[in-house]
Amino acid sequence: MITANLVKELREKSGAGMLDCKKALEATNGNMDEAIDWLREKGISKALKKADRIAAEGIAAILEDGNKAVCIEVNSETDFVAKNEEFTSMVDAILKAILDSDVEDGDIDTALNLPCEGGTINDLIVNKTAKIGEKLSLRRFCKVTKTDTQNFGSYIHMGGKIAVLTLVEGASVSVAKDISMHAAAMRPLYVRKEDVETEVLEKEKAVLTEQAINEGKPEEIAKKMVEGRIRKYYEEVCLEEQPFVKDSDMNVRTYVEKNNGKIVSMIRFEVGEGMEKRNENFAEEVAKQMGN
Repeated sequence: MITANLVKELREKSGAGMLDCKKALEATNGNMDEAIDWLREKGISKALKKADRIAAEGIAAILEDGNKAVCIEVNSETDFVAKNEEFTSMVDAILKAILDSDVEDGDIDTALNLPCEGGTINDLIVNKTAKIGEKLSLRRFCKVTKTDTQNFGSYIHMGGKIAVLTLVEGASVSVAKDISMHAAAMRPLYVRKEDVETEVLEKEKAVLTEQAINEGKPEEIAKKMVEGRIRKYYEEVCLEEQPFVKDSDMNVRTYVEKNNGKIVSMIRFEVGEGMEKRNENFAEEVAKQMGN
């Protein structure tokens, strides 16, 4: 009989998850040593030893199918591995598994348990981690569904360093892709002014007000300066307000409106943004691996 205490003991010895430990003990009739070997053979223990390593490289990718699309970021430790066929085929499998499912947008825990290549997405990642020898992880994903009057615009930059998926109402696929290319270059944080959180906007106003006062401006002048600088702030962070990269005489909103459209949403994933990066010299790493 596989008891909870036995599962707990194996978990402490191997570092593997409770479910994996239970499976290992069931497969080995409760033999602790054989269960540890079972976990190692499956690549689970090996993968978990890498859990505290930094994986801030990888690929951002998009898959469309009819009125559905998904954008994901899958991480690796090095850019070299991110270009490996083993890794890219794994990303393709994850994309399809998520796109074909009913998983809610951004629900990583549920996504990891989706069926994928004879197991789950998590099983696939664990197995590839063991085979490739680097920590791999599904960091985030977004799913988008469109109507028949809407169009997706997808753009992948630098082989997957940046992925942008835009959804427009009324305008063409070509216009939507133009917007995605613009977003890849200009890094907007929001689609429109109304999307900026009140807390963020108030903090920005406070900083700008303090700047104006420190410049020695009277209160009324300072208020007008802040209004002007907030408009500038919107032009920096809001997609619709940014000068369009293909024609800086108009902003992005005007460009879309001239093409009988409206921006519905935008997803922009840049690999590793906001994550700690590895800071190792590649030559030193190779020498280390060779024992020099």
